[in-house]
Amino acid sequence: MCFLSVRFRYSFSAFQKDLEKSFTEMMESCPEEYVVEKVLDRRVVRGKVEFLLKWKGFSDEDNTWEPEENLDCPDLIAEYMQKHKEREEKKKESKRKASSEASGDAEERASKKRKEEARGFGRGLQPERIIGATDSSGELMFLMKWKNSDEADLVPAKEANVKCPQVVISFYEERLTWHSYPTEEEEKKEEEKKD
Repeated sequence: MCFLSVRFRYSFSAFQKDLEKSFTEMMESCPEEYVVEKVLDRRVVRGKVEFLLKWKGFSDEDNTWEPEENLDCPDLIAEYMQKHKEREEKKKESKRKASSEASGDAEERASKKRKEEARGFGRGLQPERIIGATDSSGELMFLMKWKNSDEADLVPAKEANVKCPQVVISFYEERLTWHSYPTEEEEKKEEEKKD
C-alpha cells in the first residue's frame, strides 16, 4: 500500500491573513462604486424582498435584482413604493368605474341575450314551412322556417304537431310517394303480352 502525505505550507491563521490581504488589495484596486439610478420593480423571493435596479451609467441589460438588505437608497425605494401604490389605486378605481358602467349595459345585454336564447315557437314567430327533419338527438325534430325571418330553428315534432298541424301535414304530403299496384285485369293483359 502506498500513502500520500501532504503538508500544508501555511497554517490556517496565516492562510486567513493572506486571504484578507488579497481581498483588501482587490477592493482598493477597484474603488468603483455602483450607484442606483432608479428602482424599477419589486418582488419577494423565499420571503425576502428584492428590487430590480437600474444602475447609473449602465444600460438596461445590466439591470439586476438585489436584496433589500444590501441596498442603501431608501429615498429611491420610497419613491418607487409611492408610485406603485398610486398605480394600484388607479387600477382599482378604473375597475370600479368599469363595473358601474357595465352594470347599465348589462341590463341591455341581458335582454338582448334573452331574445337570442329564445328559439322555435318561443320567439313568437309564425311557422312558414318545415325544411327538414332529424332524430339525431333521439327525438324527432323539424327544421322550421319562419314567416318574415331568414332564420330556421329545430323544434320538437310533438310541439309542431300541436301548434301548426297543417304545416306538418304539408311537409309529409310533399314527401309521400304513391305506388300503384296493377289490377287483376291489368295483370292478365301483361301476361297475355308475354305469351
